[in-house]
Amino acid sequence: MKNRNKIIFFFGLVCALFIIGSLGYWLILDGISWLDAIYMTAITISTVGYGEVAPMSDLAKIFSIALIIFSIGVIGYGGSTVISYIFEGNLKEAWRTRRMNDRIERLTNHYIVCGAGKTGIYVIQTLEARSIPFVVIDNDPDIVNTLKEDDINVIVADATTEDALKKAKIEDAKGLVASLSTDADNLFTVLTARELNYEFTIIAKAINHKSHDKLLRAGANKTVSPNEIGGHRMASMLLRPSVISFLDTVTHAGNLDLDLDEIEITSGSELCDRSIKDANIKEKADLILIALKKANSDEMIFNPNPDEVLEEKDVLIILGKDDQVRALQKESEQE
Repeated sequence: MKNRNKIIFFFGLVCALFIIGSLGYWLILDGISWLDAIYMTAITISTVGYGEVAPMSDLAKIFSIALIIFSIGVIGYGGSTVISYIFEGNLKEAWRTRRMNDRIERLTNHYIVCGAGKTGIYVIQTLEARSIPFVVIDNDPDIVNTLKEDDINVIVADATTEDALKKAKIEDAKGLVASLSTDADNLFTVLTARELNYEFTIIAKAINHKSHDKLLRAGANKTVSPNEIGGHRMASMLLRPSVISFLDTVTHAGNLDLDLDEIEITSGSELCDRSIKDANIKEKADLILIALKKANSDEMIFNPNPDEVLEEKDVLIILGKDDQVRALQKESEQE
């Protein structure tokens, strides 16, 4: 039984006690009025100890004892129900909401996930598995309650609005995923987000293939079509099952023994202005350098020349164990 129904049931029991008590005293005690009967019931249930309005017969005393016993049980039930309602209901929810708001307020260099539906939930699972800070914006009550139960940062709002994105601290965010249920909503979200933050990365879901160009023009850096990706992947599993199995091993968030990741070179780091050969990536960290993306180019250099010099904002695509990747990540950062 829900707490609210329990409270209603409790008040019903109290009313029943007063009715039964008043009727009992009116019948047992000779010559008393209904007001006296109600008064006797009140002082008996409350145990305040005021004097009786009429001499008490043995039957009246037995009735009073029974009434006191039942009233103690009812009051005990009501007290536990009220306390449960306060601490497990309103106060618990208020405390959880305040703690979540405090976490959101402290977020920086985080990601914003707009929409936690069929696509967004997998984005959330991946970010959570890698302990990457993020906040979700969604206005579906069922989805919001599920996320709150899992202690995930969530803002109950329309993700297409400025207010919602500002609550998610978009000015301090590192990137945003627009994974709402319609292309129109994703388009509005991208437009609004790009106006509020010109620099961060926006990835948008495109349900219709005709929406890719519109989303890119609106400000998205990349677009993703779940249907297209799903179709290509199914075909690849038929034609190149071993390749897909390998990619699953190195990209699946739940398998952290082997990781395919990217590392950006920052100014002043140990790797900056050194050749790949001098950086000794393979020897020092036991990592495989698969590709290099130069800061001034969008093209990937696969199996780069060992004499290639690493510069600020170059991106290394590496394969190796997670702890080794994290070690190289620290080395690539500014000292």
